[in-house]
Amino acid sequence: MHDSDERPQHGRLLDIGTLEAFDRFAARAHSMYGWRIQDVDLRERGDVLARLDGYGALVLGSDLPEGAQERLTGQGALVFDDVPEVPFNAYRSTLYSPDDLVDGLEHGYAESFDARVYAWSRTRHHDIAHTLAAALHDHSIDDALTEWVQGRAIVGIMGGHALARDSEAYRQAAHLAHGLARAGRIVATGGGPGAMEAGNLGARAVALSPAELDEAIDELAAVPSFHGSIPEWIASARRVAERVGDGVSLGIPTWHYGHEPPNSFATSIAKYFQNSVREDILLRVANAGIVVLPGSGGTVQEIFQDACENSYAEEGAWAPLVLLGERYWTEQLPAWPLLQAVMRGKPGEAGIALVDDVADAVAAIAAFDPAPGSAAMHRPAPEDRR
Repeated sequence: MHDSDERPQHGRLLDIGTLEAFDRFAARAHSMYGWRIQDVDLRERGDVLARLDGYGALVLGSDLPEGAQERLTGQGALVFDDVPEVPFNAYRSTLYSPDDLVDGLEHGYAESFDARVYAWSRTRHHDIAHTLAAALHDHSIDDALTEWVQGRAIVGIMGGHALARDSEAYRQAAHLAHGLARAGRIVATGGGPGAMEAGNLGARAVALSPAELDEAIDELAAVPSFHGSIPEWIASARRVAERVGDGVSLGIPTWHYGHEPPNSFATSIAKYFQNSVREDILLRVANAGIVVLPGSGGTVQEIFQDACENSYAEEGAWAPLVLLGERYWTEQLPAWPLLQAVMRGKPGEAGIALVDDVADAVAAIAAFDPAPGSAAMHRPAPEDRR
């Protein structure tokens, strides 16, 4: 063991979330200084850990061989075990898949991973350890999502959660996402039912023709809502998902609305406990714009939350905000006139649009081309929101 004044005091931080990454770095290293090892099974790497100096390392929720934790902490590493008595991994290093969330569904929805975590979340507020575990989980998901979105042009689709699969509005949302995916955009939704499910479905089916997408929607319409039988609703979606393709899309749901099951069409899912964090993240990752379908209070909130960021953004740092449904957004819920007023005279005014059909919404988004590395790819939140 080195004396503390002989150990490295400088160097880059390395985020290590897979065994492959650990092996790659360990092959040419003598010190773990600056390593951030998260959710990696290292039980078969006892000999490697024994030759590495642990000073300055942070090990989160990783399985270690016998005696390694004591040795690493003795060298100056920080080692955090899994949080006990919680039904999830607080240090998860990857996003969820639909299969992850419905694990255990064969025993009834209440026994699925998703439902068990939701049930736990309803009682966690009385225990500071549980609150900390939820915060650690959301931080880990945020970290994984940050890596996932890099280099991708992402368009958010916002809309009502209550759309039934047999409604024309559901079909419109699916075709909107299908068109966006065909235009080379990655679709992101809130990950739940209704317009969110339709959005992830349309993106997943990018390789299908519009007519083939309609056939998939017709099949889903036999189980129009999750109300009454969540397992049947999920099972019908999983059958369709297996045959429509594997077009990439993102879902960002929350256990705050855990009574609503996540949809099965998003290929990657960033699920959070904190709904306020989730809403902010959903808007920020949409670096290539947002299309807003008819919805209610939550959808209106999302319009003006995004408008807030765009209204303070400098030239080149805004992204399009497109409202789909002229009559709805001018008469039923007249958000459009207010949006125009908020954006008047701002650089982002050029990016707002009110359209009445899917093709025009896709065209409005496709006209905006965020270059990788540009300010618009990151959508930084303004620090001064007066």
